[in-house]
Amino acid sequence: MGEWQRKHLLGLKDLTREEIEVILNSAQAFKEISEREVKKVPALRGKTVVNLFFEPSTRTKTSFELAAKRLSADVVNFSSSGSSLVKGETILDTLKNIEAYSVDIFVIRHSVSGVVFYLSQRTTSSVVNAGDGQNEHPTQALLDMFTVREKLGSLENLKVAIIGDIYHSRVARSNIWGFSKFSSSVYVCAPKTLIPKYFDNLPCKITYSLKTALDQAQVVIMLRIQKERMKERFFSSQREYVKYYSLNEENLKFLPPQALVLHPAPINWDIEIASSLKEKVSPLILEQVNNGLAVRMAVLYLLAEKKSYEVVD
Repeated sequence: MGEWQRKHLLGLKDLTREEIEVILNSAQAFKEISEREVKKVPALRGKTVVNLFFEPSTRTKTSFELAAKRLSADVVNFSSSGSSLVKGETILDTLKNIEAYSVDIFVIRHSVSGVVFYLSQRTTSSVVNAGDGQNEHPTQALLDMFTVREKLGSLENLKVAIIGDIYHSRVARSNIWGFSKFSSSVYVCAPKTLIPKYFDNLPCKITYSLKTALDQAQVVIMLRIQKERMKERFFSSQREYVKYYSLNEENLKFLPPQALVLHPAPINWDIEIASSLKEKVSPLILEQVNNGLAVRMAVLYLLAEKKSYEVVD
């Protein structure tokens, strides 16, 4: 038996392999519910979930909102624009004022690393990290892992290549921690300027060669170039980046036939992935979105109910 005892989900770094499996196994059950004609269940009836987003989001925010509603929870969506924050209210005061409505779970996104942890230590509610700065985005990594396990049957001893804007990616960090706990080899690949020096201390291998990263990789995670976060130039030109790091028909040949190509989206076509591959890779990327709903339903349910589930050996 695997049992979920945590009050919060702040990242994958501190989770055990067994805890990750509890979430993935629970997500499988919720995915089956989502395939029924009646997709709503009363699991969180009477619970209140607040999406507290301090930076823009479309997919993650919508996914958490729909996940909570499918579990029959009451949902409140908060956006920092137009809130009392513009009048000088602190983030903590904002959380405390909303917490006064007897909130069960806060789903929090913020542009600064560590803010979600800071808030989690100052609330009686459970907290889910929906992405904080350049730290972690645990539910995105969990849905990536769920997709891989569903398609390949296992997360064990895989070669996983993460390619793109590693520097700014919280998705990359969560996936490194997640996949490495299943004895998978994680390669990160980007221009030298887009891989922080401290990555030498993470459970991953660093390469600046796309061919080396792709060679025999069963899983490829392409990351968006986050231009909005780049206050300085990280590579000489977009054309040069595309030449050496874009996934196209030619370098796709380095992958085995059953390899999976994932992307957290939104995709900059013809930068991270050639548009000629759209029909090949888009269906799986959209399936990731669907799997994200099941994963987030599982996370909300486990935090609210703290139930135990069978863990796959």
